[in-house]
Amino acid sequence: MNILERYHAMDYGPAPEARYEADAWLAARDFSKALFIDGDWKAAGGGKTFDTSDPASGKLLAKVSDAGAADIGAAVSAATKALPRWSASSGYSRAKALYAIGRAMQRHQRLFAVLESIDNGKPIRESRDIDVPLAIRHFIHHAGWAQALDKDFPDQKGVGVVGQIIPWNFPLLMLAWKIAPALAAGCTVVLKPAEFTPLTAILFAEICERSGVPKGVVNIVHGGPEAGAAIVNHPGIQKIAFTGSSEVGKIIRKATAGSGKKLSLELGGKSAFVVFEDADLDSAVEGLVDGIWFNQGQVCCAGSRLLVQEGVAEAFIAKVKTRMSRLRVGSPLDKNTDIGPLVDLTQLHRVKGLVAEGAKQGAVCWQPDVALPTSGYYHLPTLATGVSPANILAQEEVFGPVLATMTFRNTEEAIELANNTRYGLAASVWSDNVNLALHVAPQLKAGVVWVNGTNMFDAACGFGGYRESGFGREGGREGMFEYLSAKLPLGPAIKPAVAAAQSVERSNGDTIDRTAKLFIGGKQVRPDGNYSLAVATAKGKLAGEVGLGSRKDIRDAVAAARACKGWPEATAYNRSQVLYYLAENLSGRADEFAARLTELTGATAKAAREEVDQSIERLFLYAGLADKFEGRVHQPPARAVTLALHEPVGVVGIVAPDNAPLLGLISLAAPALAMGNTVVAVPSEKYPLLTTDLYQIIEYSDVPAGAINIVTGRTAELTGVLARHDDVDGLWVFADAETCAKTEADSVGNLKRVWTGNGRSLDWASTEAAGDAFLRRAVEVKNVWVPYGD
Repeated sequence: MNILERYHAMDYGPAPEARYEADAWLAARDFSKALFIDGDWKAAGGGKTFDTSDPASGKLLAKVSDAGAADIGAAVSAATKALPRWSASSGYSRAKALYAIGRAMQRHQRLFAVLESIDNGKPIRESRDIDVPLAIRHFIHHAGWAQALDKDFPDQKGVGVVGQIIPWNFPLLMLAWKIAPALAAGCTVVLKPAEFTPLTAILFAEICERSGVPKGVVNIVHGGPEAGAAIVNHPGIQKIAFTGSSEVGKIIRKATAGSGKKLSLELGGKSAFVVFEDADLDSAVEGLVDGIWFNQGQVCCAGSRLLVQEGVAEAFIAKVKTRMSRLRVGSPLDKNTDIGPLVDLTQLHRVKGLVAEGAKQGAVCWQPDVALPTSGYYHLPTLATGVSPANILAQEEVFGPVLATMTFRNTEEAIELANNTRYGLAASVWSDNVNLALHVAPQLKAGVVWVNGTNMFDAACGFGGYRESGFGREGGREGMFEYLSAKLPLGPAIKPAVAAAQSVERSNGDTIDRTAKLFIGGKQVRPDGNYSLAVATAKGKLAGEVGLGSRKDIRDAVAAARACKGWPEATAYNRSQVLYYLAENLSGRADEFAARLTELTGATAKAAREEVDQSIERLFLYAGLADKFEGRVHQPPARAVTLALHEPVGVVGIVAPDNAPLLGLISLAAPALAMGNTVVAVPSEKYPLLTTDLYQIIEYSDVPAGAINIVTGRTAELTGVLARHDDVDGLWVFADAETCAKTEADSVGNLKRVWTGNGRSLDWASTEAAGDAFLRRAVEVKNVWVPYGD
């Protein structure tokens, strides 16, 4: 076939990438000594190795050291030893080290790309043009953060020794996402790559060695579940950063409960790709190809659920099928390949099993008539139509080249379908009407939304999810906070609550007997169980009784909080006015509340009045910040801007402390309310009458019904109910250590955002117990990518 004939046929000849440099590197290295610990190459203590193979052929690439618990211990010891000097070094020194890593990676980027493709199976175009350049970008970008740390993050210090566990789908890029911000923050690192894909991490360790990174600052240990568990459970590690499946993320959440370790989880996804009828359909098809068949669909944010408006559905599906028939499936080292092999035979079996089950549940699965290579773990791109919202292909993360398709009639139905998932990592919205796109984007429960684009990433822009897609962000300013900590004014350990005696001696007097009710949905209601709890004065006399809340009462309060749409949808200015009004009305009854504080806690009149005044001042603070704690606009090196929007977490449970019972409750509830969250509060078990006295103030301060709900009762019991409730999005707990630990462990059902004092009290009157640190916990950061230009 001559050139002209080939041009008319549009037939591609092979364009293989040379791999001799990678093969030479593989042949020259002793992979039985592949653990990089304290600047040295070591074999695993037990002498074990595991195999890593080429997914395009199944052939063995290397036998790599398999670390055990002792090896992890050695790595943590090295990181601990290196920490003081590294964290005390100047930002400029750390910036130079990060820059040196980035420049060295640039010099070896072709080798990185080829190794990534033969170890993972992704097409060389993707590893060469996306993964490696973006990994380099992260190190150079974070060199700037290292030098600007003191100015841009005042009062924040590196969290310490960090344990990092990364997946096999983006081995080098995930390594960069984890290590670059950690080093910039002054942390030292123990990182475990995935068993399937260790090669580029080994080459990266060589880069660290050549670039003069101090010994022990970066430690890279290879291994399987035993090594991962040893990192998670090691007491010398102050933070765990994990990217992987939601199932493993839940195990890690439970394992770290009560340990005090900082935790960030970037987990699975089932992202919606929403196409409106006014979209440029041809552009949307190309975006869809990138959204679901990029890296064979082995992407946590893959656009695996296509939602297309009914009016254009038939035409759009026809275009998708035509485009699928032209996708090239083949060797990942061929520059013309669109889809390479899946990473391993086990992954291939899993994808085939899910497709078969989806078809069994009614989906029509279509594949193009394309020949597959005779060896390797290949799967054809698959389009599933006739998919019901409950179909396994619409609900489960397939992690393969499989697209589930549904249709919608109008904007409201599109949003409802898009949010019909337990995940919340990413979404893509296609419309030529930017007003429509930006109307839809904030309503999607996803941490990243791309407008007329997909799979756009940058070191300057945060990435991370909602719901069971995990918590925390990677990249950008918000990603730096994951490796920093502010020193909170911690007080003594909180003792477990002791049940108050029900036969408290009555006070003399002729006041009318009163039992305070619960406050749910803007009304004072009796507890479902019709039990009450006696509350004693500081002198042991009966001060009154409160309702003894139960699981049913918490359920009702959460339902009321979820049903309250007026508060999260109100403008920040409107919320500000209501909080100011709340402070104003509390101020009008300050003497009454001070007297109640003295009666219940035994505080002096002066101290009680100070707590009330501080509570009013704190309401004023958050009223003023409600319309000032705003998001940012990032400018990635692309024709796009990224809007980092602050959104409320949702329904937030708050368990208030006994110390400073009024100030503590308001210090927690006010920032949550200021950011648009609705609240279910469990007040101090010992002094609940201070909170029930607030009911009337809430009622006449224009607070919408359901924005604040209060359930009195036993702290440990009600906290447990909130932790296990899957419609609670966040939970802040200041209680004894056992209750805090159990809260974190019980929260795994929906991976709600949990913040505890780890059994310690706070000095609620201090300036550190207020401000941005609290507001950051009250928001999710959603990054909306908006392209511009022709």
